[in-house]
Order: sequence, then structure tokens, then C-alpha cells
Amino acid sequence: MSAIRLTDLAHGGGCGCKLAPSVLQQLLADKPAALPYASLLVGTEASDDAAVWQVDERTCVIATTDFFMPVVDDPFDFGRIAAANALSDVYAMGGRPIMALAILGMPLDKLDVATVRAILAGGEAVCAQAGIPIAGGHSIDSAEPIYGLAVTGLCAPENLRRNGGARAGDALILTKGIGVGIYSAAFKKQALPAEAYEEMLASTTLLNRIGHELAQDADVHAITDVTGFGLLGHGLEMARASGLRLRIAQARVPCLAQAKALAQAGYVTGASQRNWNSYGDSVALPADLPAWRRALLTDPQTSGGLLVACEAGRAEAIRAMIEATGYPRASIIGEAVAGAPGIEVD
Repeated sequence: MSAIRLTDLAHGGGCGCKLAPSVLQQLLADKPAALPYASLLVGTEASDDAAVWQVDERTCVIATTDFFMPVVDDPFDFGRIAAANALSDVYAMGGRPIMALAILGMPLDKLDVATVRAILAGGEAVCAQAGIPIAGGHSIDSAEPIYGLAVTGLCAPENLRRNGGARAGDALILTKGIGVGIYSAAFKKQALPAEAYEEMLASTTLLNRIGHELAQDADVHAITDVTGFGLLGHGLEMARASGLRLRIAQARVPCLAQAKALAQAGYVTGASQRNWNSYGDSVALPADLPAWRRALLTDPQTSGGLLVACEAGRAEAIRAMIEATGYPRASIIGEAVAGAPGIEVD
């Protein structure tokens, strides 16, 4: 059983497993626009990263869950990536995680106990890095391997950051390079070079804890993490929730080192096309934009970076601080402007 590739046991991997944005909208179509509970500050109304309940004037509880099928074959690496991805939602809301519960589904007729234990150990290692325990969880015997976390976090109400707080004139910063989905597509076909795998692993296991620090800066107005819907999809959620247009300079969007070459070679996920089919009518692209560049912008990210809207006059200082904190590809990629919600790419 140890010779089985984890990725061969799953029909998809990482955040590319997410339902298409259009399907999710249909499933949530009957949800109320206004929240019926005064203490529930964030629910399903704006496609934000986590739910938030205000306990009192000093404390908000952040709750989220995220799980998926393997994006890599090494079980320890799979556990690390899944845990980092789940923790990201709390950081994206400006919070700090305090504990997690494991979500585990494994085909026990195909994987041995040692492999499953390695997945759990990977998740525990990343949670230890974040300074939190995995305090319990739930497991099932499933047809495909699934792992993730339900995470609880805390923040002060004034530090809560949503995807809907961007203001006209804000600069947009992306903290990590994109291309994880493209790398995973190449990996699935055994065409990803070893150095690219290490780069992907470094990016996907890098915690987005900078979100907690950014939320304490009054000039940071909105934060969301970029995951399965790609940069354009999560950017569009920010635009709609903020009632603004986002202008993105595609030449300034940071990419993993081999992402462009692999995209040109055709290593693109099916989720990338599903993403475009779901929201392409709200995105204006240059007429001559190559298909592979569009695939990069819709590429599903697993444990991707944070998209940050901040005061334009401080954007470079904030970007430099993010880079100095350990995010070497942090880049200013565009701006928020008044107009009908949507995205313009130049």
C-alpha cells in the first residue's frame, strides 16, 4: 500500500477541489442578505473567509473549516499544506488561531495506518508552528483521502478585517506568488521539477500569520486570502463586498518561478476553466491576453497568499514590511476605484 500515490486516489487536489463559484452561489441563493443575529458579525452574506461572533466589546470569536484531497503524494507534506490552508482563514480575518479540530476521511482499504499517521503528524507540526493544539476531531472511512481542520480564533472587534472594507483609491497587495494549481497539475503528471516542488511546498506551508499583524494597522482596510477561486475570483468577492472595481496590472502579479512556463506548456487545472466560466462576465481582460495568462489569474491556489487593500500612500511601506516578515514575493498589484463592482485587468 505504501507504493500508492496519494494524488492517484483523488479526482482532484487541494483547493482545486472546491465547488465552482457559480455552483456555490446557487447553493447559497436563499440565504438572507441581513444577518438575523446581532452578535453574528460575519456569516454567509459576503463570501468572507470565516464566521465571526462578537462575544463582548473586547472579543470576537472566529470560526472556520477547510479540508481537501491531496495535492502532493508525501503524507506529511499533505498534512502540513492542509493545516496551513485552514489556518489562513483566521489570519485573513485579522485574528489569531487558538485551537483546531481535525477532519479526516481515509480509504483504509488502500492506505496503511503509518501513512495516515504521517498526514496527521504534518497537520500537528504546522499547528505547533502556529502555537495551537489540535484538540480533537472526527474521522470517517471514505473513498478518497481527505484532511483538514476546523479552526477557532480570536480578535478584538476593532481589528476584524473583512473582504468588504476596501475603499476607492486603495492599493492592492498580494503577499504570495500564484501558480500553485499549475504546479499541482504538473506534479500530477510527474512533470514538476524537484526545485519547483520545493518552491511550492515552501509557499503552501508558509503561514499567513502576517494577516493578524496587518489587521492592527488602521490603514489596512480589507483582507482576504486567495485560494480555490483564483486571484480573479477572490478579488471579485472583495470588489462586490466593497462596492468597488479592482484594477489589476497582470504584469505586476507575482508568480512562482516556473508557473508561466508550465502554463504555456498546458499544465492547467480544470478548476481554472470552471472558475472563468463562473465569473468571467464580471472581468474585463485585454483583448490580446494569451489564454495561459488568463489561466494564471484564475488558477486555484492552495494555501495562497493574502490580498490586502490599504491606504495608497502607505502601500510601499506596508508591502516592504510584509516582505521583511518573510513573504519575499509580496507585490503591489493594482488599486481599488469607484465604479460598478468587477475587475479590470491591464
